Amino acid sequence: MKNELIKKITSWVYPAKKQGHSIFTPVTDISRLPGMEGDRAQSIAEVVRNFSFKANDYYLGLADWNDPEDPIRAIAEPHQGEMDHWGAYDASDEASNIQAHGLQHKYNDSVLFLITDNCAGYCRYCFRKRIFLEGADDVPTDYSPAYAYIAEHPEITDVILSGGDPLTLSTRRIAGVLDSLARIPHVQVVRIGSKTPAYNPTRLGGDPDLQEVFRKFSSTSGKGLYLMAHFDHPRELTPLALKELRLYRDCGMVLLNQAPILRGINDNPATLRELFQILCRNGCAPYYMFQGRPVKGNRRFCIPITEAFQIFQQAIGGVSGISKRVRFVMSHSTGKIEIVGLDRQYIYTRYRRAKSAMNQERFMVFHRDDQAYWLEDLEPVEPPRKSIIHRMKKLVSRSF
Repeated sequence: MKNELIKKITSWVYPAKKQGHSIFTPVTDISRLPGMEGDRAQSIAEVVRNFSFKANDYYLGLADWNDPEDPIRAIAEPHQGEMDHWGAYDASDEASNIQAHGLQHKYNDSVLFLITDNCAGYCRYCFRKRIFLEGADDVPTDYSPAYAYIAEHPEITDVILSGGDPLTLSTRRIAGVLDSLARIPHVQVVRIGSKTPAYNPTRLGGDPDLQEVFRKFSSTSGKGLYLMAHFDHPRELTPLALKELRLYRDCGMVLLNQAPILRGINDNPATLRELFQILCRNGCAPYYMFQGRPVKGNRRFCIPITEAFQIFQQAIGGVSGISKRVRFVMSHSTGKIEIVGLDRQYIYTRYRRAKSAMNQERFMVFHRDDQAYWLEDLEPVEPPRKSIIHRMKKLVSRSF
């Protein structure tokens, strides 16, 4: 697998004059994974009956299959731990935000639009794995009700395309979505959330038509077009992936990266620091790092809030000011809650984005609990004393 992979990467980074599309081979059969045999294969087959397996030869080739703790293996390879019933499929209660089929309106000025239930690969820690389950109906085939809702709500300035992964759609389908949004005057920014640049970093480079779609939208619509990339680990940022990121920029897109902090994948400061540095010097600024959501089957990836925050703080302590713009947040049902500080007694937080206007920019203090994974695990300090508020404001002022 590795020799073939190297040939493919080399042929793309140093292309011949007449090279066609570069397409990696999909892998959906767990028997193709190294060491997948006997009792292990049987137990993993039970896992994939619940949450399907999907990757490709390129991405699997990034893993060290001799290392059972390899981070790329952890992202792509099914694990018996996924059968753990801890957590909920919709841990952030996205269902409560649905206003049209596939369209969530949680924050006043932005909507999240699920336009596909397909991905280039199925990350084992996926927080939205419910949409891939048998019988799921989270994603529409007809987008017109969503477009109508957006058009009827002039307060909506930002549309976030998600899923699934929008870049797995056909170029024609992507063009149709962007054309429809371009016609809505009050939409100012379209964001495309995608891990395709990590799984299949020839999607854009191998498709001149898609390049033209992005260039046209960026240059003629009068709206901003953002790629919200999803790189979890520095090893995903191969020369091929970096070449692809440059091409997205050349097509007029603004690049940002967001990812969760995950046990066994990026849960140490040196790894995160390297990730931030590579991204920044390649024009893809770190945007959000997320506390892992308590999603069913994801317990082995989740890290207590205080531990994750300390990893994050140590990581940004060794990077430049551009990288320090990244925020560590929790995507809670009530909003994006930033963890801004920690001491021996308390955890200091505030709403970066709030579902309810009354919570916008609200500060909250909780008793420190090193076993807490989510907001509901924390005990609030009510009302916080003036000395606590003073400490919190000092912590917040240092974060800018």
